Amino acid sequence: MVEDSVLDRAYAALADPTRRRLLETLRDGDARLTDLAEPLPMSFAGVSRHVAVLETAGLVRREVRGREHWFSVQPDGLTAARQWIDEQNAFWADRADALSERLRRKGHPR
Repeated sequence: MVEDSVLDRAYAALADPTRRRLLETLRDGDARLTDLAEPLPMSFAGVSRHVAVLETAGLVRREVRGREHWFSVQPDGLTAARQWIDEQNAFWADRADALSERLRRKGHPR
């Protein structure tokens, strides 16, 4: 079972479309904060706050190279969120299969 606070941080971070867009941008490779901010219609400080949420959630990692801050996706950060969804899917798939089997035995068509 995944700890609630880990899930809360991951899903809160993923709930915002700007943060999802930042993660999608980072799929192409590491980027500086200025690179992440450039295409977005918001202040540099606003983008910095979004990146901080992603960092706190464990979805991105910061590396300081000289005076520049570089960010990269932390794929393991999504593991807990994916695991929870997989557990829910498995549970409900099993329930649906059981219901289908019960209806089949009672002579109901699917």
